[in-house]
Amino acid sequence: MGTAEELSVDVLIVGAGPTGLFAAYYAGFRGLSMAVVDALPEAGGQVTAMYPEKMIYDVGGFPAVRGRDLIKGLLEQAAPWQPRYLLGRKAEGLRPGDTGLDVVLDGGQIVHAGAVLITAGIGEFTPRPLPAGQGWLGRGMVHFVPSLDAHAGQDVIVVGGGDSAFDWVLALHPVAASVTLVHRRAKFRAADSIVRQARELGIRMITDAEVTELRGDGALAEVVVEAKGAEPLVLPAQTLVAALGFTADLGPIENWGLKIDRRAIAVDSTMATARERVYAAGDVAAYPGKVKLIATGFGEAATAINNIAVALDPEAHLFPGHSSNAE
Repeated sequence: MGTAEELSVDVLIVGAGPTGLFAAYYAGFRGLSMAVVDALPEAGGQVTAMYPEKMIYDVGGFPAVRGRDLIKGLLEQAAPWQPRYLLGRKAEGLRPGDTGLDVVLDGGQIVHAGAVLITAGIGEFTPRPLPAGQGWLGRGMVHFVPSLDAHAGQDVIVVGGGDSAFDWVLALHPVAASVTLVHRRAKFRAADSIVRQARELGIRMITDAEVTELRGDGALAEVVVEAKGAEPLVLPAQTLVAALGFTADLGPIENWGLKIDRRAIAVDSTMATARERVYAAGDVAAYPGKVKLIATGFGEAATAINNIAVALDPEAHLFPGHSSNAE
């Protein structure tokens, strides 16, 4: 595999979300060695970082699967092929190598790869700040909820009006002492079905309102909410979830000589990009008619890996046969 500073693999997968993890499995199935690099400290991408407790309903074969369970299954599926995980690391530079491509990671480590598959999702994402929450992160304010049990018996305020805000509201409702949604507008961005579900559960929603102050001695104890035409409300709260969306960019990948439009990488029907031996799959990949679903990413990962196998070995078959036939 090389020294501690150098690693050689057939395929370097940039992004350890669901698409990247499935690509690792499929690379192993095709007999390719692989490494997976991700800036986040844990595998799972946005699913692990943002909604590990959320139920996912659009993965084939699962009527519903919790985010963390989906990631656990993908890791177990890839494990027999011994992927090398480079987590908490950024892929910064891409340059031609002696036999393929060289990817330079932060810190200077070089990964020699026959091909690169980018499965970076939306890229590096940064939560949008809550103006009144400055200085409260880690003291009661959070952007994501990795564990529902950590908020059992608490009074929780969720700020936002999109799908993520309502996902947290619905997930926390059974375990928290109380859940209140605060949104600055009267109309929500979230899907009508989940807004209706929250209303049917009797969850308190304060609209045309903003959180203007967080209070507490060291840890959060209460939140001030100001609604239009009403006196300020002081609500008890041990946790405030700021679900205001996030900004994202592709970071150094934007300088890799790829065709990029609106933070997505243009690919052809083989998932190849504008640069030889560089492929993309999942939410980061763009083509006419694209539908951004986890299920779509799985198919794109398989398409990319099969075409990479042929690019690395022209004698290889594009279609490997069905995995159910493998011993």
